[in-house]
Amino acid sequence: MNVPNDPHETPETHVERLLGRALNSFELPDALVERLDSALAHASSLHSSHHSAQLNRATYRHTYLLADGSSLTLWELVHNTGRDGADHHELYTEQSDVRLAASRLHGGADAAGGAFPDLADDGLELEFDLDVLGALMSDPLAASPPLYEPDDSADHARRVLRRAENADRPGEQVAARLRGAFAHHIRQVFGRQCSVAGREAGFTLYEHGFLLLDGSEMSVWEVEHTATPDGRHMCEVYADERTARAAMELRARVRR
Repeated sequence: MNVPNDPHETPETHVERLLGRALNSFELPDALVERLDSALAHASSLHSSHHSAQLNRATYRHTYLLADGSSLTLWELVHNTGRDGADHHELYTEQSDVRLAASRLHGGADAAGGAFPDLADDGLELEFDLDVLGALMSDPLAASPPLYEPDDSADHARRVLRRAENADRPGEQVAARLRGAFAHHIRQVFGRQCSVAGREAGFTLYEHGFLLLDGSEMSVWEVEHTATPDGRHMCEVYADERTARAAMELRARVRR
């Protein structure tokens, strides 16, 4: 799987090729596509990749310099989950959206193509690497000071809270404070693939940090995983990191 960046390709040709192969290009806002018409230069880079017997997946970042001096980024997801096994391309305007789409590729069926068994009903034991369990509860490594970006941050916060499925997700008090967010950053602090009852499951923990209008900072912590009875992707959001890690540990705990 390869999406090379041809240094001799014009921005116009690159945009046409990108939009032409994307299955969901019709979902892009018309205003964004019109802005791409003024692209003066472009650069593409591999952002992440995953390769296994069942799945080949890669995420690419395409950045364009526009005539007004601004820049615009598109995120491309390339995967082979179609019926024909050929590469399929999808485009997103937000990194969080392409990350969510990529995570959803891990669940849904076993190697034989059928649905996963309901683990809760069948009482199957979950086999999990103890090293992973330890890492779920470990203290995070020291990180550089976050770089906040002013980019519809209040709307980003709203979308993060809206997709949370856990009953103990942050409530209206947190939501009200985040409506005053004017800049944010996203940081992945944990990510691991593992075998749960004979199938692959993924755990990822993200910090969504926000800078508020009153000058204060606050974060919410998003857990994305596929350790669900049917293998589907699930998002949970918590008000602090310790609670988020405890929730991951609970999901991954070995059943006796």
